[in-house]
Amino acid sequence: MAQVILSSVGAALGGPVGGAIGATLGAALDRAAINALTPARQVGPRLSELRLTGAAEGAPMACLFGRARVAGQVIWAARFRERRVEGRVGGSKGARTVAQAYSLSFALALCEGPIDGVGRVWADGKLLDLSGLTLRVHRGDADQGPDPLIVAVEGQAPAYRGTAYVVFEDLPLDAFGNRPPQLSFEVWRRPRPAGAAPGLEDRLTGVCLIPGAGEQVYATDVVLRRDGLTRTKTENLNTAEGRADLLVSLDQLQAQLPGVTEVTLVVSWFGTDLRCGDCQIRPAVEQAAKATIPLQWRVSGLERAGAAVVSVHDGGPAYGGTPSDASVLQAIAELKRRGLRVTLYPFILMDIPPANGLPNPHGRGSQAAYPWRGRIVCFPRAGRPGSVDGTAAATAQVAAFFGAATPDQFGEADGLPTYSGPSDWGLRRMVLHHARLAQLAGGVDGFILGSELRGLTPVRDAAGGFPAVAALRALAGDVRTMLGPETALGYAADWSEYSGFQPDDGSGDVIFHLDPLWSDPAIDFVGIDFYPPLADWREGEDHLDAAAGFGGPHDPAYLAANLRGGEGFDWFYASDADRLDQTRSPITDGAHGEPWIYRPKDLLAWWSQPHHDRPGGVRSATSTGWIPRSKPIRLVEFGCGAIDKGANAPNLFIDAKSAESALPPFSTATSRDEFAQRRSWRRCWPWSPTRTSMPSRRSMAAR
Repeated sequence: MAQVILSSVGAALGGPVGGAIGATLGAALDRAAINALTPARQVGPRLSELRLTGAAEGAPMACLFGRARVAGQVIWAARFRERRVEGRVGGSKGARTVAQAYSLSFALALCEGPIDGVGRVWADGKLLDLSGLTLRVHRGDADQGPDPLIVAVEGQAPAYRGTAYVVFEDLPLDAFGNRPPQLSFEVWRRPRPAGAAPGLEDRLTGVCLIPGAGEQVYATDVVLRRDGLTRTKTENLNTAEGRADLLVSLDQLQAQLPGVTEVTLVVSWFGTDLRCGDCQIRPAVEQAAKATIPLQWRVSGLERAGAAVVSVHDGGPAYGGTPSDASVLQAIAELKRRGLRVTLYPFILMDIPPANGLPNPHGRGSQAAYPWRGRIVCFPRAGRPGSVDGTAAATAQVAAFFGAATPDQFGEADGLPTYSGPSDWGLRRMVLHHARLAQLAGGVDGFILGSELRGLTPVRDAAGGFPAVAALRALAGDVRTMLGPETALGYAADWSEYSGFQPDDGSGDVIFHLDPLWSDPAIDFVGIDFYPPLADWREGEDHLDAAAGFGGPHDPAYLAANLRGGEGFDWFYASDADRLDQTRSPITDGAHGEPWIYRPKDLLAWWSQPHHDRPGGVRSATSTGWIPRSKPIRLVEFGCGAIDKGANAPNLFIDAKSAESALPPFSTATSRDEFAQRRSWRRCWPWSPTRTSMPSRRSMAAR
């Protein structure tokens, strides 16, 4: 009827000429009216109830140890929520449709608590993408409180103390056919036997917090990346908890390592060249264009548009970008809020891609891909034709590496550091920038000037001195001025660097080249990244260590014997051929009786003895400025890869993009070996002559 009436009216209004146009207009109005008056077509079923699976009265509760995948028991569920979704068939002019979208809030009991955390989640056998979902984990502590959603719905709720459970809040069901999925969870729980001696987790007091790279990895706010006008994706939410990754990881850290009192926060900038005179150390981003909220990337006054971009490897960024200044400040604040002592650790990653065309200071060809920062050296290095080592040119190259930034060039705007000096991307700018960050954070407990400049600290000037060591001392003085007397300050030397310089040039020199730094009043501790060999195990029984009666690479007695003995202590391999056939050369010292000067593992002797240089092999009558036992040793880093025979060379790692990637000697690399990794850690712990956690500057003054 409506169609007839409106079409006729249209024709009448159009007259003899416009009747056809009017009729067409009327017909269009007819269709709009019909669509408006016709009820929308229901698409898909409308649910009256949802059936929950996995709820059983009196079912036993799991008790797990280690890491296990468990399914839960439903202990609470709210009524499902229905949301009306309107649409049209065939575009904007089609018939209207209406559908219902459903979501459900519910709680699942996992196992007896307390647990240490929840990792991956599977729904119907497939990994569940947790981004955008609200999932709360209750670890089952004896004093845990009730879940706020259950309280809000029910008015009151049990706390389920002693039971680990999870709560999903409004889980969308459309991806599962409008039904609750079958869920399972990866759960961690560390055994805590009553009356047992403290384990490794209870005894560790300090950790390094990495990855150190990632634009917003340290933010406590959830940071969103804009993908188009309406779509967003989280930058730093990749866990089951619906909170920023840092918060979840710190919860797990404190649950699994209750003895930890100090966290060393690693923040990376990127080196561009192994030639120290040409190397720039800059902050970098993962993408040149990216919009994020609520935090935007800014480092040292540099916005994203003006920042370097990390190189590309396998179609994506070779590294995560430098953590934004705002995220670092948030991380420091969160660590302090939890009662943890904070050490700030500026760190260099080398972003040198393959086929870079850069002259190689270590030999022919271009520089190796993604190398260790310990390869930074003068160009050409000592021992190469035309080397500048021992000349004024070497001094100039080292000076260029450090740059000329000064503390007064670092200010503040909007609560973040600024830089007002000339263009300068030397080490000083990176370190002083982080000192300014520490100031804006209200101070930190410790600060590390840098680490593992293994190739740079032995570079000599024309007078035989070590300009990089002098530059580190000057930098330490400036950082001390900025951070004051309460911040403990140090440098983290490589395990093959801390004790001295012994060039392989036939000179016979033995020089304690870092002693001026270790003895400097601004330096509070001797930092060491400690990765010496802890084993020399091979397959089968036909090798020396098996013949000595040790029980294998996991044998605690074997690892303990190699911590204060073995390679790097009792003997060394003079060549790869000697290593292959186990021809071991003893470490001795003839007339002076100081074999410890050749033992990189003998930290106790190095720490407790006076140091006498031996230029040309002749022992000096006077000692260096090092005062025995004057400052504590801090093992800034130590560990071992979770790989077959990892203890044979804990300093090696697998990274397909890096030229440094290598297996430990005699490793079969057929499987992970987390047990060997754990055993190696346990052997490292009791060794230190003082402690691995860092005391305050005030307590060190009393030592």
